[in-house]
Amino acid sequence: MVYLLACQNKLNSYKQLTELPGAVIPVSVIISARNEAENLTKYLPNILEQQHPEFEVVVVNDCSVDGSDVILDAFQAKYPHLKIVNVTESRKFKTGKKFAVTMGIKAAKYAQLLFTDADCQPASAHWITRMAANFENPETEIILGYSPYYKTGGLLNSLIRFETIKTAVNYLSAALRGNAYMGVGRNMGYRKELFFKVKGFASHMHIMSGDDDLFVNANATKYNTVIEMHPESFTFSEPKTSFGAWFKQKKRHMGAGKLYKGKHKRMLGADALSGLLFYALFFACLAGKPLMYVAISLFIFRWVAQILVYRKQFTTLQGKDFIWYLPLADTLYYFYVNIFGLVGTLKKTNQWK
Repeated sequence: MVYLLACQNKLNSYKQLTELPGAVIPVSVIISARNEAENLTKYLPNILEQQHPEFEVVVVNDCSVDGSDVILDAFQAKYPHLKIVNVTESRKFKTGKKFAVTMGIKAAKYAQLLFTDADCQPASAHWITRMAANFENPETEIILGYSPYYKTGGLLNSLIRFETIKTAVNYLSAALRGNAYMGVGRNMGYRKELFFKVKGFASHMHIMSGDDDLFVNANATKYNTVIEMHPESFTFSEPKTSFGAWFKQKKRHMGAGKLYKGKHKRMLGADALSGLLFYALFFACLAGKPLMYVAISLFIFRWVAQILVYRKQFTTLQGKDFIWYLPLADTLYYFYVNIFGLVGTLKKTNQWK
């Protein structure tokens, strides 16, 4: 309840700019793509045709063997503001996404950078403008956006979408409180100067994941980080369609969490553990009559509090449908987030694709 009311409720104070920003901030959009021929064909035009006066799109073709080079060359002939960076497999060392992102940043023409993935589609033609407008403040070095998953139906899709929304509520509200701890590479931005000032990903290059959250965790401050939550600034992604693929993805993501700052690990750990214990003790109390009515009363009280806090947030974050079955979704969320957290801490992963 403390975490819900004191931390997550902060997001309800966010005031989004309704009118389209008039500032023209030149931007380089960077996309790392490994064997993404199908997604590049489907989604890249939506990036290249953004209604923004001055921008380029830098696609890093990272060791692809699926014909991505042919597709990118065809796009480049049509869109002169597309820049292609080709990375080839090295026998001496294994390249990863951080290496690809670094090559893209070095090739970028502009000082302001936006990041997304090859399987992402902007919610509008004003995605770049909405995100880039935050760079108008010279103190802003990091911009945290939001990237929901498409609603396709089924249990797995519901789990993925709900967890994405809860994660967004956590990291966006934390940023508003001056305690930013992560961002999502499907939709974020930062200044090129900051990247080189902190020597890029040098401090965590040995971890395959973390090009987004670990970079933010290490370099975000109370004053240099802002969030962008206008629906036109979202980027939608295709969710995993099998539990195996989802498990592999979550294991990779959670593995980076062990390198978070201590205060952030304690904050996230307290939320995850308290949520799990709440539901575990609730079901345990149902077995004993003297405690059953007290437990049910507390359960309903918490549910009402969640509705009051989450109603506006979930509506904005494309999850309005979860409001009325929060107890079920929330129970499942705290169960598997603790499992993934434990697995991610113990296991190692050596690939990003």
